[in-house]
Amino acid sequence: MYSIIIRAHNEEKFIGKLFESIFEQSLIGQTEVILVDSGSKDRTIEIAKQFPVKIIPIQPHEFTFGRALNKGIEAAQGEILIFASAHVYPTDAQWIENLVKPFENKQIAVSYGRQIGNEITKYSEHQVFKKWFPAESHPVQKHPFCNNANCAIRKSLWQQQPYDENITGLEDLDWANKILEKGYWISYVAEASIVHIHEETPTKIRNRYKREAIAYKRIFPEAHFSFGDFVLLFISNTFSDYVHALREGKFISNLLDILLFRLNQFWGTYQGYRHQGTVTEILKRRFYYPNSIR
Repeated sequence: MYSIIIRAHNEEKFIGKLFESIFEQSLIGQTEVILVDSGSKDRTIEIAKQFPVKIIPIQPHEFTFGRALNKGIEAAQGEILIFASAHVYPTDAQWIENLVKPFENKQIAVSYGRQIGNEITKYSEHQVFKKWFPAESHPVQKHPFCNNANCAIRKSLWQQQPYDENITGLEDLDWANKILEKGYWISYVAEASIVHIHEETPTKIRNRYKREAIAYKRIFPEAHFSFGDFVLLFISNTFSDYVHALREGKFISNLLDILLFRLNQFWGTYQGYRHQGTVTEILKRRFYYPNSIR
C-alpha cells in the first residue's frame, strides 16, 4: 500500500486539480490520500471533502514543514510514503507507478520526480526547474538533493529518522543527507513528472529563499554565501536568463520579471546566510503565513 501526504494552507486554487489527477492514477486502488491542513480559511477543506481523503488538522502556530510531514506520516498505513505539494498536479496517470518503481532496489531510500512549470510560471522559475529537474533519470544518486514537492520515501526508514521539525525549510535535503550517511541511495525519476505552480510576489520569493538559506546553513554549518556571491550569481543568472529568453523570443515580455526574480532569489539567500541565532516565532510566522498573520 502507498500513502500520499499533502501539506496545505489556503490552497483552494489548485488542490482540486491535484486530487482529480491523483484519483485517476493507475495505482490509486493501492493508495490512500492524507491532507495535513494548517488552518486553511478558504475552500481547501471543502474541496478535499469531495474526495476520499483523510484530513489531519494542525494549528497554524504549530506548523513547520517537518512537523506537518511527521503528523501525516503518523496517520499513514503505507510502507511507501509519497509527498506532493498542494499546488502541483501529475502530468499523467503513471505518476505514482513511476515514482515508486525505484523501491524495487532495497538500497533506494528516496525517489523524487521531475518538476516543470506551466503558462503562469515565471520565466526564471522555468530555468530553475530545468536545472534542478532534468529530462534524464538518474537511477542511483549519491548526493542528498531531492524535493518533497514530488518525492517518496520508505516509512521504515522514517521510523528510524523522523523529519526535523525545527528547521525553516529543506527538511527533504536534511533527511536525505542523514539517510545517505546510513548507506542508502536516492533515485531521480524524470518520468514521474508534475507541474509545480508558484504564484509569488517578489517579497514571497525573497522570503522563500531566505528561509531555505537559514535551513541550509543549519544543515551544512560550513557553508557560506558572501556579498560577492550575491553579486556574481545575481548577474550571471540574470544574464543567462536574458540570453535564453532572447533565443526563445520571450525577452521583452519577461524583462522585468527575470530581474525581480533573480534579485529576490539571491538577496533572500544572502540575508538567510547572514541570519544569526535561533529562528524566532515571529520570523517563522513571517515566512509561513505572511498574508494572514499581517
